Order: sequence, then structure tokens, then C-alpha cells
Amino acid sequence: MTISEADRSSGGTASAPDDSAAVEAPEPSTDERSGSRSLLRNLRMWRYLALTVWLAVLIWQFIEVGLAFDRTRLILWMCLGLAAASIGRRRVITVLIDWLPFVGILMLYDLTRNVAQWMGMPTHWHLAVDADHALFGVNPTVWLQGHIKMASPPWWEVFTSVVYISYFVVPYVVAGVLWLRDRSAWRRYAVAFVATTFLALVVYTLVPGAPPWAAARCSAEQVVDHPRDPACMYNEIPDASGGLLGPVTTTHPGAQPYVERISARGWEVLDIRAASTLISVGQSKANLVAAIPSLHAGLTMLLALFMWPRVRALGRTLFMGYAVVMAFTLVYTGEHYVFDILAGWGLAAAVIAVQYLYLRRRAKKTADVTESADDSGVPTTA
Repeated sequence: MTISEADRSSGGTASAPDDSAAVEAPEPSTDERSGSRSLLRNLRMWRYLALTVWLAVLIWQFIEVGLAFDRTRLILWMCLGLAAASIGRRRVITVLIDWLPFVGILMLYDLTRNVAQWMGMPTHWHLAVDADHALFGVNPTVWLQGHIKMASPPWWEVFTSVVYISYFVVPYVVAGVLWLRDRSAWRRYAVAFVATTFLALVVYTLVPGAPPWAAARCSAEQVVDHPRDPACMYNEIPDASGGLLGPVTTTHPGAQPYVERISARGWEVLDIRAASTLISVGQSKANLVAAIPSLHAGLTMLLALFMWPRVRALGRTLFMGYAVVMAFTLVYTGEHYVFDILAGWGLAAAVIAVQYLYLRRRAKKTADVTESADDSGVPTTA
């Protein structure tokens, strides 16, 4: 409550403040102001130096070791960069305070992914196949690989391979930028990210689904009992019949007449075998029947929806375009059905909607409390 408010509430008879008790803070001397500016300049210099060292070591690590696309190493490198960027801006310890719980929750997610295998729920081999056929009259993956796939990876498959692998980088880089610019927005993003991830875990644990590349390697007879890990999934060369998806009628000579998993093939154009190998090894360790919903699609759409009110027209176009291009990549490369992508998009939209309604309700409740306090004359601030 201000002094003028106190005057009005007491009928204008409030006594003047005791000047003798008031002690004015001395103005900082010229030397003190100069020292503060010098300290700020020194902190800025140390920040630039730390960022330069971080970037140099990161480039060296990339050249000597390879791409750091596993989540643990990526977040570790990013947190080191954020710590360097925090010098002179905020306490460096806030990197640990904010990011350690986030990383811990994601590590818990990695540990609980095997719950799906432990529960042994029947795998759905026909659900997404039938849904896509009902939507389009044909299987989109079969159609795309039949019309644009070539015997050897064309130059534009570099683009699809980069888009596919960017999923392991872009959502975390955006999180880092948000953290530097607006910690409250970062917290909301982190909550939405974790919620989407764990809800997807629940869905694909209860409803395991085989992706297109796996369905192309197995016949209906081989998966009649809804197996989770049939031997046919590991056939290096699928049968010419095309499995559950049927044969692919190709328009380019030499292209294989069945659906292939080609999300890493573009790296061969750049002769970066390490990237292709890294993706292949990572894919082999992942849950191979966690197709419903697609987290690749879900998290990229979450990113687009979360950033929509925070960026201008160009940013909205880029983020939404990224989600759409990711969807095309997933379908074309045999990683997901359109059904999986729509499920991922729906999950992301639901999380954003619930968060928006919660924040709106909380803001309204806070405004009501403030208005009520103002009407009763109770001070709302210390």
C-alpha cells in the first residue's frame, strides 16, 4: 500500500514521515561506478572466452569422435554451453538447478521404456496399415517409395536424413535458447515436453505398433499371434512380396520393389558413414514396436504449437513447416504411418491445450484474488 492510499484510508490525516529517521543511501562514487563497469566488462570478456573454448572443444569432439546425437551427451554439451553463456548474466548454478531435474526425468523415461516389453501387450501389425488405407485408398509409404525412391540415395535424401536426425537435436536446442531468454517460458516448455514424452510412453506400452519397415518384412502368417519381436523383423532383405504392405511398383530402375527403412541412407551421399552407423545402432537399441504415437511427429508439433504465440509470421512458418517436413520424412523413409503421425500431433495438441487452460485458469484465479484484496483494502504487496 502506498502512502497516498494510507492518506485516503485515514481521511487525509496521516502524519508526515519522520525526516530525522530517514537515512539516504550515499550515491556511488565515480570510482565505484567505474569499478562496476570494469567488472561487467571483465565478466563479458570471460563469457566470450568461455563460449569460444566451448565451441572449439565441441568442434574438435565432432572431428575426432563424431556426432553426439545421443541425448545424454547432447544435453551435457548444451549445459556446458549454457553455463558459459550465463557468465555475467545469471548465476551459473542455475544451469544445474533447472536442468538437472529435467535430465533426471528424461533418464527415468529411458529406464521405463522396457516396461512395454515386460508387460508383453499384443503388438498391432494391422491397425495402422488398415487406418492409412482407409484414409487414402493406398498405403502412403508404399506410394511414396514407389514414385520417388531410387536404387541409390539421391542428393535430396540428404535433406530427409538431416530432418530425421534433427529430432535428436532441435527440441533441446530450442529449450536452451528459451532458457537463456525466458526461464518461465522454458519451464512451461519443459513441462509440456515431459508430459508429451511420458503420455506417448503410456500409449505405446498399452498399444504397441509395428512400423512400416517391419510390416514389409513379415507376412500375415508370421504375425498372426501379434508377436512383439518376430524373427522376420530382422530379415536384411525382405521378401519380394512386400509382407503386410505388399510389393512396391517402382518408377525408377533398380529401386527395390518393397518398403525399405531409408532414414539414414542420405548420409551415404555425404560419405559420413559414422552418422549412418550411429543412427542404425541407436535404432536397433530402441523399442522397435513403439510406433503409436510417433514421438518424432509429436515433439516437433509440440514445438510448433508452443512457439506459435512467441514468434512472428516467419517463425511460425518455419516451426510448422518443420513439423510437416518431419511428417513427410517419417512416412517416406518407412519409419511411421500417417496414423502414427496424426496420433502424435493429437497428443501434442492435447498437452498444449491442457497447459493453456490451466495457465489461463490460474491467471484468472490470481486476478480474482488481487481484485478481492483491493476491494477489501487489504494490502497485496509487502
